[in-house]
Amino acid sequence: MSNLRSSAGKASFQSHISDDYLVGFVEGEGMFYIGIVRSPETKTGWQVIYFFKVSQNPSGRGVLEYFQKRFSCGYVKQNSRIDRTDKSLAYVVRDLPSLRDKIIPFFEGKLHIKQQTFEKFKRVIELVADKAHLTKEGITEVLEIAYSMNTQKRRVLKEKILQDYQN
Repeated sequence: MSNLRSSAGKASFQSHISDDYLVGFVEGEGMFYIGIVRSPETKTGWQVIYFFKVSQNPSGRGVLEYFQKRFSCGYVKQNSRIDRTDKSLAYVVRDLPSLRDKIIPFFEGKLHIKQQTFEKFKRVIELVADKAHLTKEGITEVLEIAYSMNTQKRRVLKEKILQDYQN
């Protein structure tokens, strides 16, 4: 009986979530991420990675599931595979078409706190969609954007990555 009640309660809760609520939730708990990682499968040896993520404690799983339902893409997972003490969950969208066609249009002109990060994220998604990141000029722009977004110490210098790109 409790499963029946919790399912009905969750459906009722989710029907009251507005788009404004989702935007506010992302302002506090969301992230637009761009990174460059080694990849033996690519010609240059580097790959641009990008994702949209919203994290929440397990008690907020219903909100994360609502994000997934609202956007019809992405998945809910454990937030960290490395830190076993982290019990939080995350809603994640990684695929380019969903980011370009669903996530970006939804947040366009709605963010305040994360507006600059969102604009940078949007620009990198445009570059990747146009395959500009495969050129030295394009990856240079991606690197400048990525390194300005995520300010923690980088393991690899931009110059090292650029060495592997042909003109």
